[in-house]
Amino acid sequence: MADITLLSTADWDQLLWTNKQHVASELASLGHRVLYVESLGLRAPRQQAQDFRRIGRRLLRSLRPPRLVRPNLWVWSPLVLPGVRGALARQINRLLLLLGLASSRRCLKLRPDWLWTYNPKTIAYGLPHPYRTLIYHCVDEIQAQPDMDAADLSFWEEQLCRAADLVFVTSPALLESRIQYNQNTHFFPNVADHSHFASALDPGLAIPDDLVAIPMPRIGFVGAISGYKLDLDLLAELADQTPEWSYVMIGPVGEGDPGTDLSRLRCCRNVYWLGAKPYPILPAYMKGLDVGLLPLRFNRYTHSMFPMKFFEYLGAGLPVVASAIDSLRDYRTCALLCEPTVSTFRQALQSCLDGKGPDLQLRLDTAAQHTYHGRTLAMLSILATGMRQQGWILP
Repeated sequence: MADITLLSTADWDQLLWTNKQHVASELASLGHRVLYVESLGLRAPRQQAQDFRRIGRRLLRSLRPPRLVRPNLWVWSPLVLPGVRGALARQINRLLLLLGLASSRRCLKLRPDWLWTYNPKTIAYGLPHPYRTLIYHCVDEIQAQPDMDAADLSFWEEQLCRAADLVFVTSPALLESRIQYNQNTHFFPNVADHSHFASALDPGLAIPDDLVAIPMPRIGFVGAISGYKLDLDLLAELADQTPEWSYVMIGPVGEGDPGTDLSRLRCCRNVYWLGAKPYPILPAYMKGLDVGLLPLRFNRYTHSMFPMKFFEYLGAGLPVVASAIDSLRDYRTCALLCEPTVSTFRQALQSCLDGKGPDLQLRLDTAAQHTYHGRTLAMLSILATGMRQQGWILP
């Protein structure tokens, strides 16, 4: 089994888990020894308490050796200067990271077999040396997120794509743009922790009290409530026109976009804010919803995204009403996809509430086909094939 260093763009214990934590967990469960490297900071810190607290936590963790979080999986917090652009600061970060990685591998007796990265600036840090195989898992158009240096990220990501032995992407748009730099690029959509969210179907699972108190029908969004992804104006107008429906918002506000403006939505009496909830209890909240909602904006970022909540909603048994972004169009038989108008969303929601949406068993079957375990095995199969054909090193 290859030892894997996974270079993430998210801290291990952040509230909203994404591909990085799930993929690291799957690789470890399959027997690989995995060093999960927390975010290196792609943007400069804002002058806000949240960022200062995060920096403080990082400084404390960076003084500690890698910590075991589950069998075969260790988490390490590198000491770097976040979001720096000067040449000297970059050199310092590069040196700190390379020395820290070498020290962590030596501490854990890990070989430099595979570098599995989510960071588009990997090459800027002097990597992939000394790793034998470089895998780039591209899950977002990070350049299109707020406060990112798009030109700098695009330059380094192109170098990464060209250098990688293998590139995985999570949407057709990402495949189209990245394959021009590396023909060994493969599309796998985002998936879900199926067994976790399927627990919403357990008759014995209790719906949380704060959700029970909200009038039915309950139309819910679960995830990061951020203005660069969600069409908040459309949602506010929809809530205004359907006062008999309750709209439940579950998740942190402004993740990745502190400028998120909720002023209009806050005025809607039928919009309920439950805040962020721990990952283990999300199925209980989904059980208490009547429809899973994905009111996504149409922009450069969402053009290249595959919403992680899509298969989570389906796995929990929820009918799904979503914006008809490109990546979801192949799943129109198991969800109602809408153009960005209030009338189309309202009609789709009414159909679901009337029981006229896509068949429940079709939704469940589709979700069961899109799991982290299955996708990870498929990725490893492609890796193994490439190694046999091209002579890459697989310990």
